[in-house]
Amino acid sequence: MADFPKIITSRYGLPQSHTLKVAEQHGAYSAARMAFTTMKPEQIAVEVKDANIRGRGGAGFPAGVKWGFLPKDSKVAPYLVINADEGEPGTFKDRTLMELDPHRLVEGCLIAMRAVGAHVCYIYVRCELVTSIQRLEAAIEEASERGYVGKQPFGVDHATQIYVHMGAGAYICGEETALLNSLEGMRGEPRLKPPFPAVKGAFGAPTVVNNVETIASVPDIIRMGGKAWSDQSRLPRDGGTRLYGVSGHVKTPGVYEAPVGLTLRELIYDLGGGMLHADRPLKAVIPGGSSTPVLRPGDLVNAPDPAHPLHAWHGKSHIDVPMGVDTFRALGTMLGTCCAIVMDDSVNMVEAARNLMHFYSHESCGQCTPCREGTGWLHDVLENLCEGKGKLQDIDLLVDIANNMMGNTICAFADGTAMPMLGFLQKFRDEFVVVAKSGVPPHSLGATVRALGGVS
Repeated sequence: MADFPKIITSRYGLPQSHTLKVAEQHGAYSAARMAFTTMKPEQIAVEVKDANIRGRGGAGFPAGVKWGFLPKDSKVAPYLVINADEGEPGTFKDRTLMELDPHRLVEGCLIAMRAVGAHVCYIYVRCELVTSIQRLEAAIEEASERGYVGKQPFGVDHATQIYVHMGAGAYICGEETALLNSLEGMRGEPRLKPPFPAVKGAFGAPTVVNNVETIASVPDIIRMGGKAWSDQSRLPRDGGTRLYGVSGHVKTPGVYEAPVGLTLRELIYDLGGGMLHADRPLKAVIPGGSSTPVLRPGDLVNAPDPAHPLHAWHGKSHIDVPMGVDTFRALGTMLGTCCAIVMDDSVNMVEAARNLMHFYSHESCGQCTPCREGTGWLHDVLENLCEGKGKLQDIDLLVDIANNMMGNTICAFADGTAMPMLGFLQKFRDEFVVVAKSGVPPHSLGATVRALGGVS
């Protein structure tokens, strides 16, 4: 296994790593002390911008730029909100931070609050993550007793308070404005934009919403310096190291830290230990949580033009392209949460699509008609196909439904449903044709459900 530097996961293997005593023995809160006592807020923001850290929650927007959207003339102090909902199927990285090193997140919150002028932070955690909630609350209490969270952190007049808020487990609340509605006690459904949260967010005040891993990276950015942290990456304009998840048909599923720009081949065959069964080759991989279009190892990059962003990988397999926000967008998929779902050739891709569409039809908030009706139609058509009741025309029907969902709703939920559906249809149309004629072979169902972690 490659020996990558451990930065954000440097305390993962320590006994009692979630406690303040152990965390402080290994550097916790030294960056926060530096940020509060020797740096101006604008200097902190500059370091984060220089770090080129792209949001780790899925959208990949530069965090330093996002902080800069807060209005400079606001008469109301902004809020910092941490998105710890983590409901994307196949994604389980953020909970490792909350469970194994919650003080890194608390320290990141303090530094970010200092940088943007916030005094109150809410960490929004889905209620199923019981251990995460318990350890975060304990960490905040320990930090409060030490004076790191409170009226004068590190002796500086910048009062801070951090609250853990439990969501009810709705996937839609991973969308930042739906999260804010839920935080305020309203129905968890997305808001129309503009205004954006940076202008009018939590309780009508300017608000920065960041992912757990994004904020947990901030202490190391301050400790190392933004440029040095960014240089850990293999790619330009996409800095640092990050957490990679891998699940499905691999020998060692889990969460691993590696430089931005790791390839799927390295993630699957090095960190993931290779395919689970030697006689079952890799068939497909969903690269960054279930909302990202599927990739096939046999597909090659077609970029002969030197101006193309993927020209350096012309003729290489898609799984040999460095995993980055921009590279994967150019590949026709997304990096998303950077948690890959690996499937071997025992998986029937029509059943895989049905399994995922079942999830999305259940989780749509129902606010927008194209999403509310479209997700249900996709699932119903796939149910008929898998039960041997479908027709060849249903394949084109699935394409039409998905295309009519794209770009026609308030939030990206419909797009995040339609894009993987269209990806399955584009990459594995031949399987949909076979299933339309005969239904899904019963022996393939178990393998599909195991790969996706779902219930048939």
